[in-house]
Amino acid sequence: METGYDQVINVGRHQRFNWKLMGVIGAAIVLIGAVFSVAATSRGWFRGDGGNKVPIYVSADPQINQQVTLNGGFSSIAKAVTPAVVVINVEGRRQQQTPFSFDPFGDLFGAPDQPDRDDEGTPRRPRVNPRQQQPQGKGPLQAIGTGSGVIVSPEGYILTNNHVVEGADRVKVELADGREFTAKVIGTDPPSDIALIKVDASSLPALSFGDSDKVEVGDIVLAVGNPLGVGQSVTMGIISAKGRRASGNQRSFEDFLQTDAAINRGNSGGALVNLRGELIGIPSQILSQSGGSIGIGFAIPTKMARDVMDQLLRNGKVRRGLLGVEITPVTPDYADAFGYKGTKGAFVQRVSPGLAADQAGVKRGDIITEFQGQHIETSTQFRNLVSQTAPGTTVKFKVWREGTERELSAKLVENEDIAKTKEPGAGNGESSAAGGLLSGVRVEALTSEIARQLRLPETARGVLITEVDQSSNAWAAGLRPRQVIEEVARQPISNLSEFNASLQKLGTKKSVLLSILTSDGPRYVVVKDEE
Repeated sequence: METGYDQVINVGRHQRFNWKLMGVIGAAIVLIGAVFSVAATSRGWFRGDGGNKVPIYVSADPQINQQVTLNGGFSSIAKAVTPAVVVINVEGRRQQQTPFSFDPFGDLFGAPDQPDRDDEGTPRRPRVNPRQQQPQGKGPLQAIGTGSGVIVSPEGYILTNNHVVEGADRVKVELADGREFTAKVIGTDPPSDIALIKVDASSLPALSFGDSDKVEVGDIVLAVGNPLGVGQSVTMGIISAKGRRASGNQRSFEDFLQTDAAINRGNSGGALVNLRGELIGIPSQILSQSGGSIGIGFAIPTKMARDVMDQLLRNGKVRRGLLGVEITPVTPDYADAFGYKGTKGAFVQRVSPGLAADQAGVKRGDIITEFQGQHIETSTQFRNLVSQTAPGTTVKFKVWREGTERELSAKLVENEDIAKTKEPGAGNGESSAAGGLLSGVRVEALTSEIARQLRLPETARGVLITEVDQSSNAWAAGLRPRQVIEEVARQPISNLSEFNASLQKLGTKKSVLLSILTSDGPRYVVVKDEE
């Protein structure tokens, strides 16, 4: 028996040619070709070089399509973009975390911090930056890492990742034309992983900002950077997803663009551009089982990066609004239990006593459905919207409760040290970072449940210490996690608001008397300022 392929071939071999039929088919092909040629010429489908460049249609925007051709590829865009992408070399006297240390959800320069709590909600031991554990040293400066940056102003301002320049003693910038400069760090923002540096130069090639909100899944993008230190490289891919939260770091603000453009360690702080050559993202993290690119990379959208940059220029730091709620996604289980239709919105797990949400009347089990007129799709979206709103702003938002949607309003407070605090909407809304004499200490509201876990009296009041920087004066004085501060300067405190108010009253005092409560009973501690 013959196979199917043999049957097809055999039929073809034994059929007699019908020349008249072939003539008709040939004439039809010529006619169709002529019509297509006229249409292509009139519509400008073939341009330049006598029609040798065949277009690739990548967008409904004809201006974009004119730039991309099969023959020319993306070279015109690459030539316009690459002069504005720089190599950043970091030098220091201390040993730092290797830029190639690996975590499956690692940044492109180092691994992220661990979550603030274990699975049961118990505060972890104090988090210590591995870089802080290394001695400062007095030896010569040495290369300790490399990354990328993007020139965003002809006057020499450069955007990069915070983790690229964090802990550096000197930052050197190498331009695409070979010139080298020592850069000044203008400001950093660890929660968004953005840093702004500047070199003393002018008339530099700079990238313009694109609108990252208008980026769509499937859009073609180019990534430019210095992967693995091999030198400037350009890769191509698409936008795979938007609104990603990748690292699991509860203290960071993430709204990543996901792309399959190849990015590797060293791409940190580089450029993700659209086909107009506009900057739409700053590569920051990758997901990988090997440490190399597997096509899952994350970039900080320029909407967030530009807002951070503007605030660093104006204030030297980023001010973020705080509502004071702990939120999580609206899971099908929550929706079913509360009789809510769908999974859109942000589910309120806890409300911080005395803060804006509490004063506005937000309750546990509420589902936040709208913020400042914008419908809430996810808890991450809500969290970022709050953080991007200036402290002191009176905001309006809607909550769903027991089948009814109601509008509330609240005046946001400021999370003064967001780099060390648990931010609103990350599952830890009742946390605050102390400043001044208690710099390096992080506290949260003391609940009756936590008091029981710590075997404290039922009448215990105060704030729970969750983290103490081991290099701080507070640590030297004996403050430790799981202790409760019940008095500040002999004034009893019962919540975060009273704690923060008592610290503000200290003014310029050089020491503060604290009453610390543990399961062993109360004791006094004096924390002194550096002499």
